[in-house]
Amino acid sequence: MIDAIINLQPEFIGIIMIAVMLFAIFIGFPISFTLIFLGMLFGFWGFGELVFYLMTVQFSSVMLEQTLAAVPLFIFMGILMEQAGLMERLFKAVQMALSRTHGALYIAVLFVSTIFAAATGIVGASVTILGIMAAKTMNKSGYNVPLAAGCITAGGTLGILIPPSIMLVVLGPILEVPVTDLFAAAIIPGFMLASLYIGYALVRCKLDPDLGPPLPEDMQPESMAIVAKEFALGLIPPTALVGFALGSILFGWATPTEAAGMGAFGAFLLTSAYGKMSFGNFKDGLIKTLEISALILVLVAASNFFGAVFSRLGTPTMLTEYLITLDMSPYLILFMIMALIFLLGWPLEWVPIVLIIVPILLPVVDKLGFNLTWFGILVAVNLQTAWLSPPVALSAYFLKGVVPEWDLKDIYGGMLQFMVIQVIGLALIISFPQIALWLPGYLYPNP
Repeated sequence: MIDAIINLQPEFIGIIMIAVMLFAIFIGFPISFTLIFLGMLFGFWGFGELVFYLMTVQFSSVMLEQTLAAVPLFIFMGILMEQAGLMERLFKAVQMALSRTHGALYIAVLFVSTIFAAATGIVGASVTILGIMAAKTMNKSGYNVPLAAGCITAGGTLGILIPPSIMLVVLGPILEVPVTDLFAAAIIPGFMLASLYIGYALVRCKLDPDLGPPLPEDMQPESMAIVAKEFALGLIPPTALVGFALGSILFGWATPTEAAGMGAFGAFLLTSAYGKMSFGNFKDGLIKTLEISALILVLVAASNFFGAVFSRLGTPTMLTEYLITLDMSPYLILFMIMALIFLLGWPLEWVPIVLIIVPILLPVVDKLGFNLTWFGILVAVNLQTAWLSPPVALSAYFLKGVVPEWDLKDIYGGMLQFMVIQVIGLALIISFPQIALWLPGYLYPNP
């Protein structure tokens, strides 16, 4: 019996390794250290001392990956722009401009979240700030709680998709697709989803005006000059900064890392110009950047090593050959992959899914002949959907933490409405791949 276990075929050792990894993560073990330990243990079981050399090579390759240097820079840029209070100014401006319109605050939340999705890229931070900023005004104005909660949580998830998204920066090297292609491919789907959210909220308010009544008289602006001033101060600077950083990447003027560096420097100047840059804020921004970056980049290195061990054991090849031999449509297999990612998105954040699960599934997707840029956008939209799906749905807990008077049942009810919209958006991108592929094809035509 012991000899049979020791001499188990490497492919089946890989299956056991994945099962143990999922079990360890679900019961709460630290993901990075779990991946390193299991990679060494099962790698030594499967192919001996070679695993130690493999670990050295994989960790070294991650640390030398220039694109990943953009991660802490984009994070720092987002944190500084949060500190500058630009989101609050922009929300106030949109709120005042639409003060006599039914559903004005829904539009304001989704408009602001779309702009700042490009600046922060961190779902938890976006949902928290939107909740703090909008919930009190929505309550005072008599807005429908489920619809309000759905707008806030759905708007907050746009940071996963709309570039310069941190997730897309991490996903590019995994898919071996240029980050510039992923950024270009994500723009139209991101704004399409934001438009679907706004359209849904407006239709609901048209059918039932009580869901989003006009703002009370005391909250309406005295003159349009005030609105214009708030728009100028809240919209133009961050939009110009994000537009320049993203545009320089898309048009090939700068690499993602160079653009991230200039974006971070621009955010520093912007925060200083608004009088929000103190030594304490700067120190807090650096510490938060260090915490988030260390979490992501150590996990990148650990999952890279884990994936290399898994690949060396031969399990991906075995699974790919098995799925290819099944008498199933490629799109049915794609549906199964999307369903798996969606289900894993309930208990897990995007980081372990992108870094662990996607590399396992990648050989199957590649063998089926699907465009990997398109597949990357499908993964991003799918993970947005998972952020809104009960029972875990981390966005709900972020929002509940800052708006304790809202019942969790109402928050879930609102999120489910927008989750359906995201599923519709995902189906549209699957049915019409050019939604994601037209812009990168236009900007970077094949020679």
